[in-house]
Amino acid sequence: MELPTLDTLNLAATVPIVFLTGWALLLLVVDLFIPASRKHWSGWLAILGLVAAGVGLVLQTANVLGPELPAEAFFGMAVVDGFAVYAQIIVVVAAIFGILLALEYLPKRRLSRGEYYTLLLFSTIGMMLMAMASDLILIFVALELLSIPLYILTGFDRYRTTSEEGAMKYFLLGAFSSAFLVYGVALTYGGTGTTALTGVLAALGGDAPSLPLAIAGVGLVVVGLGFKVAAVPFHMWTPDVYEGAPTPVTAFMSVGSKVGGFAALMRVLIAALPELSGQWGVVIAIIAILTMIVGNFLAISQRNIKRMLAYSSIAHAGYILVAVAAAQVPEAAPMAVSAAIFYMLTYAFTNLGAFGVVIAVENEEEPDSAGVGPEIEDFAGLGRTRPLLGAMMTLFMLSLTGMPISAGLVGKFFVFQAAVQASSASGWMLAAAIVGVITSVISAFYYLRVPMAMYMYEGEGRAYLQPALGVALIVTALGTLLLGVIPTPLFELAQQALLTLAG
Repeated sequence: MELPTLDTLNLAATVPIVFLTGWALLLLVVDLFIPASRKHWSGWLAILGLVAAGVGLVLQTANVLGPELPAEAFFGMAVVDGFAVYAQIIVVVAAIFGILLALEYLPKRRLSRGEYYTLLLFSTIGMMLMAMASDLILIFVALELLSIPLYILTGFDRYRTTSEEGAMKYFLLGAFSSAFLVYGVALTYGGTGTTALTGVLAALGGDAPSLPLAIAGVGLVVVGLGFKVAAVPFHMWTPDVYEGAPTPVTAFMSVGSKVGGFAALMRVLIAALPELSGQWGVVIAIIAILTMIVGNFLAISQRNIKRMLAYSSIAHAGYILVAVAAAQVPEAAPMAVSAAIFYMLTYAFTNLGAFGVVIAVENEEEPDSAGVGPEIEDFAGLGRTRPLLGAMMTLFMLSLTGMPISAGLVGKFFVFQAAVQASSASGWMLAAAIVGVITSVISAFYYLRVPMAMYMYEGEGRAYLQPALGVALIVTALGTLLLGVIPTPLFELAQQALLTLAG
């Protein structure tokens, strides 16, 4: 057995994540000396650290920082490749917006505490680790690092029982899903003799000590990750947690945890289990179909905007799962991986922007209100009283639906294109593509209720747009529009972000 060395540790390949970890630890100490009335300074320091990490990731893609990609790190337990870097950039962007949305929201709610930003950074680090994990043990550690700060952030609004209730539900169900994951790791180890994804790949392609045990283990790992991405039937926690959590936390969680969860899921299924693609491809396609149907149909009955976006989030997990399932066909796999990671990028800009408008409307509530988020009726008249805000919300709703000149349309087009490419080898993929198109049309019913309320109903249209929130909304709106009009450059980068394994 080869002993670990500094070369196999290879910290040079992980400079952005190592830097961000050190920055989070430093911020934890610095925050002790920041006055209570100036806690937003911690937020700006957190953004500074995230920007530096983002620059490091961009330099990695150009092979300027660290060794040439792909590269192994952490004694072969992690791989830094184009896919990992692309996913990490999305996570960093989501974290920056998550802080911008919170900078003025927290003081208004009497929640201005520096640990919010440190917890968000640690959760971001967990998401980044999941994107590069090439060992089941690291996937578990990263998942817990992602989840535990989110449990706390969900219950951060200690003045509201809904926040505490959401945190408790998230914690209990999250612990339950972690148990599935750990048991799956144990069974996979028992069936293959290793937890490294390269070892699992070799064992399943050769003589695994116990193939049924290994398959059962992989199935439980998928269950654990399915909870994190809110796929049906592991979605039940989503609406209550999204509704109860402070809205900036909901916005960050809706994007970051999905990116981390899907990155790990894709690396496990596509890169490590090609020998079983015929089995898991059908299962993922069926889960994708159920997720799209359940998410979209349950969203129709929602009047609370945060619960509606929660079920919408479930539906969008289904669309990404369509691309994951399409990767079961080797010829369609490159397109499927590119479509999935690009869809996550488009969803990040669109969903963060939508939650930003929700915060602007929510800012008009009394600080001691129930805090479950505005109803759709609360947007009545917003298009007339705040035209720019109404226009941006309309853009976000159209993008989530998949309407032209929006990022959402382009993202769905690539996903369904990958599904059609894979349909020649699997009839389930054609069914998934058809269900995806139909449910996208159905989603217009509940998404377009928001623009209808803003422009067709009488109302006060009250909203309060603060500077940091305004910057976040402008950038997300521009991103949503530009990704819909000129998607080619970033999609070409996504096509280069191929999955690899360490070892």
